[in-house]
Amino acid sequence: RRINKERVMKLTQSSRGKWLVIGLPYFWLLVMLLLPFLFLGQVSLSEMESGGGFLKIYRHDGWFFKNNFAPIWDDIINGGTYRTAYLSSLYYAALTAFWCLIIGYPFAYFMARAPKELQPTLLLFVMLPFWISMLIRVYAIKVLFNDSGFLVTSISGLLQGFGLINEPLHVLGTPFSMMFGMVYVYIPFMILPLYSTLSKMDPRYWEASADLGATPIKTFFLITVPLSKAGIIAGLMLVFIPCVGEYVIPQLLGGADILMIGRVLADEYFQNANWPLASALAITIILLVIIPMMILNKYEEKAGEFK
Repeated sequence: RRINKERVMKLTQSSRGKWLVIGLPYFWLLVMLLLPFLFLGQVSLSEMESGGGFLKIYRHDGWFFKNNFAPIWDDIINGGTYRTAYLSSLYYAALTAFWCLIIGYPFAYFMARAPKELQPTLLLFVMLPFWISMLIRVYAIKVLFNDSGFLVTSISGLLQGFGLINEPLHVLGTPFSMMFGMVYVYIPFMILPLYSTLSKMDPRYWEASADLGATPIKTFFLITVPLSKAGIIAGLMLVFIPCVGEYVIPQLLGGADILMIGRVLADEYFQNANWPLASALAITIILLVIIPMMILNKYEEKAGEFK
């Protein structure tokens, strides 16, 4: 009986620990993700109050729903400002994810193939930018690309000396400066999942490929890249999703003609003070990101079933 009682106590403690481990992350998601999203949905279905703020969905005379999504969809279909901002955001986010992959993959590959004792140091160098505020780093790039800065004036003088340009070079406030800042800020999010995948890859695959007569380039494209597909997809998602709604970098490094949805959303909130419409825009952004992710995950599940 004593042994059975001890077993029951151990099972009870194990069950409590299991529910604690599972329950804490779900509680965190409930408080930090689901509840704010429900509040956002409530605001998106309300209307503006004359004195400022928004009216509640449920009032003394019953339920009221204000459709703030209709003008957004009409604008997207008819090719208005919102459609331009959405397409621009998706374009620059995809371009940033592409360049992060092109630049970050060789870094991650080199880190994974480096000696084991050197890998923690290389990983530390990749994570060092996280120790500095993103806003400070973006302002540093702004100073670097300033028209009166040393870098721009030197390159401009060199190009003018060779007769390649007639006017001083202007870099800040262009798509190039914005893309440079976005790639610089988000490239660690690409390198880390790629390194995690490549470092776990069995080196015997490369040895077998070399024994069969494959060149290093052929081995890379036929063995390494397909086996690192999970890291590539994770890196692309980690870069693409936050870039769609990015506000700080386009605001500081992009020009006035670069219209992204983050800037439109901020204008609706703070300049136009239209909280319901801005909340509807935010929910539309979330749907535009979540739906492709769900389709991609479904495709990955079906592809895994046939392996």
